[in-house]
Amino acid sequence: MNSRNLLLASGALLALAPLANGDDWPQWMGPKRDNVWRETGIIEKFPAGGPKVVWRAPVAAGYSGPAVAGGKVYVTDRVLAKGSENPADPFDTKKKIDSTERVLCLDEKTGKELWKHEYPCAYQISYPAGPRCTPLVSDGKVYTLGAMGDLYCLDAVSGKELWKCDFKAAYKSKPAIWGFAAHPILDGKKLITLVGGEGAHVVAFDKDTGKELWKAGDDKEIGYAPPLFTEAAGVRQMIVAAPKSVYAVDPETGKQLWTTPYNATSTSIIMTPVRSGEHVFVGGYQTKNLMLKLTSDKPGVEVVFKDKKGAGLSPVNVQPFVQDGVVYGHDEGGALRAVEVPSGKRLWDSPGPLASDPKGSDTSFIVKNGDRFFFFNESGELVIGKLTPKEYEEVDRAKVIEQTGAAFGRKVVWCAPAFADKKMFVRNDKEIICVDLAAK
Repeated sequence: MNSRNLLLASGALLALAPLANGDDWPQWMGPKRDNVWRETGIIEKFPAGGPKVVWRAPVAAGYSGPAVAGGKVYVTDRVLAKGSENPADPFDTKKKIDSTERVLCLDEKTGKELWKHEYPCAYQISYPAGPRCTPLVSDGKVYTLGAMGDLYCLDAVSGKELWKCDFKAAYKSKPAIWGFAAHPILDGKKLITLVGGEGAHVVAFDKDTGKELWKAGDDKEIGYAPPLFTEAAGVRQMIVAAPKSVYAVDPETGKQLWTTPYNATSTSIIMTPVRSGEHVFVGGYQTKNLMLKLTSDKPGVEVVFKDKKGAGLSPVNVQPFVQDGVVYGHDEGGALRAVEVPSGKRLWDSPGPLASDPKGSDTSFIVKNGDRFFFFNESGELVIGKLTPKEYEEVDRAKVIEQTGAAFGRKVVWCAPAFADKKMFVRNDKEIICVDLAAK
């Protein structure tokens, strides 16, 4: 697979607006939105006792990963109102829970809080710990999307509010059962994200003013999947995975280019579609898998397989990684799996970087660095390993942070880390830490 196709497979083109210097991690999945950490001089194995924690800073609860840009770390969290508490059953969404969402800006070198932006936000979603979306930093602005649909644009230096949009009020949008979780993406002057509401499954906003530029998509349910930008048939396309369809629009106008049916279990489609060569793969719960072939004569797709038993991958919390015609990712059962494109053949599965045999929805976030990968697993361990079509090979692992959340009867930490300045930045529901990963 050549470098161009690898980029396409990751979910964004170089044509997207530049976000920061290479040593930053200014958005979900990194500078090029491809889960590749391009710094060199990184440790090969951990020192005795694990890597050094440079600093710790208190935060409240949330699943959102941090963003690192311009010498600052941005992270969102949620604080319960006095007298409020989360339900004992995380699937209970009957009662609104009074709380406050916050955007925190910390000094990258010390963890010292530089500013804080907060707003009241009552929760009524499943697993209500806190926000899901990683902040996005670009051109002196930071964009955040809260779990109940509050989109903010703030000054990255001062925290001053520049514009905002409440999806519930502006679009009569109803949060998906697990809240708003599709990380916003920049494309030129456009900030694009899933919104919901009549004819507004996905919306493009002017990144500087918040003005709506276009809206598209009629799916009644929102889902959670950020879009894929790619090019096929000589046309730039934005591919969106929705609970009832996978469709493409012209990213400049929102005009639909093609659509094909999909049927996500419990409306749960989470992964960004991935591209390998001329094929695009989407996977969700209970083998709701779809392999598409992009047509070359005009914008469109052909279905290679759909909901094929014993094939493909059903991701939950983790964005799969595509390399050399193979999709690597955690299946809904938890196992790390390698899947061949376009056949969908499962080449192998393994517990991989997980701490024990998978039990379901097990999670480790996958980031490539050089010829190996860093996996941050739900047990709070950082794991170094290699992925090939033949096997998962582990190099080393170290515990770096405690599990403070709970899922399916086990303790977890579900947070996509940031890798910048030869360090890792990661959080749980009590603290965010900076871990030194520089080679000595």
